[in-house]
Amino acid sequence: MPWKECTILEARLRFVVLARSGAANMTALCQQFGISRKTGYKWLKRYEQSGTFTALGDQPRTPHHSPQRTDHAQEQRVVELRRDLGWGPRKLQMRLAREGIHLSQATLSRIIKRNGLLKDEGSHRPATQRFERKQPNELWQMDFKGPIRLLEEGKRCHPLAILDDHSRYLVGLFALPSTRLEPVRRVLRYTFQQYGLPKQILTDRGAPFWSTTNALGLTQLSVDIMNQGVRMAHGAVRHPQTQGKVERLHRTLQEAMNHHGTPRTLGDCRAFFDVFRERYNQERPHEALGMGVPAERYVPSQRAYLPDPPPWPYPPTMSVAQLNPQGCLDYQGQRLFVCEALAKQWVGTLAFEARLIVQFRDMLIREIALDTRRGIAFA
Repeated sequence: MPWKECTILEARLRFVVLARSGAANMTALCQQFGISRKTGYKWLKRYEQSGTFTALGDQPRTPHHSPQRTDHAQEQRVVELRRDLGWGPRKLQMRLAREGIHLSQATLSRIIKRNGLLKDEGSHRPATQRFERKQPNELWQMDFKGPIRLLEEGKRCHPLAILDDHSRYLVGLFALPSTRLEPVRRVLRYTFQQYGLPKQILTDRGAPFWSTTNALGLTQLSVDIMNQGVRMAHGAVRHPQTQGKVERLHRTLQEAMNHHGTPRTLGDCRAFFDVFRERYNQERPHEALGMGVPAERYVPSQRAYLPDPPPWPYPPTMSVAQLNPQGCLDYQGQRLFVCEALAKQWVGTLAFEARLIVQFRDMLIREIALDTRRGIAFA
């Protein structure tokens, strides 16, 4: 039988905590979670055998025994680093060598593959198919076009486009001096104030939308977006078709620039973008819209931007704490690293059997062993 609606990993974690605490008998507990007793015992056994909640995630169906399999402790360390850092075999090999673990890149590749970590999918399964949402503001696609070399010597423009998936309405087109966090944060806030909040934003895995320093890909920008109650999604690696609409927009923009000529300055670029955006939304017929224009299908969102979003309602079983500016948690005299992108954010914590579970909003972030202070990221 299926798990009831919520993240599957979170449901399994809650189930195991309740089962181990003896708060209810197994039959009643399985009924509460909408699963069979067989499924309940399966996940309880997996936790007890592994000693970690991260083992409750879906795993590939691979053989349990192999004569050439790497030592279990070494393999677990590889898995920990892969989940935590998202690095490939070459970088992991160098990192492990510092700890006295010497494995070939081929061995590391096999470990990554058989533990289901071949594709670092972060907190959301990447979209790989073309689609169209049914209503405006269900999804915005946001992406940087390749930099434009301006006529002014040594100057470049980094165009940032924000496109409504349903209507193809260009809610934002900005000529930025770089892809750094602050300019993007500023124009995204402006767009939210003008058009309200979408339900979800889709980006690629480039800066500042995605970070390679944590398994979930969190950045300060994605945390800002999530705090507005907007869900984040990221396209698959090397799969630009995921954001086909905004990629097609970039091509149209380049064609227009080829026709009118490259701007000289960043200010000229902004002026050109304003004219292009007006024509794109109000005048240019779009084949996918039956030769209509995006403005005919778009309406602003009713969800307003909140300068001071309300705190997330963590469940009463969790303690709530604020991380320090380095993304660490002060817990019972210990300083525990959680995630640098969550600096100064409020998180929920759950202590259970010498482990601490850390959650940001509805996302499980990290499991930390309190005796060693070693953490494993939920991927």
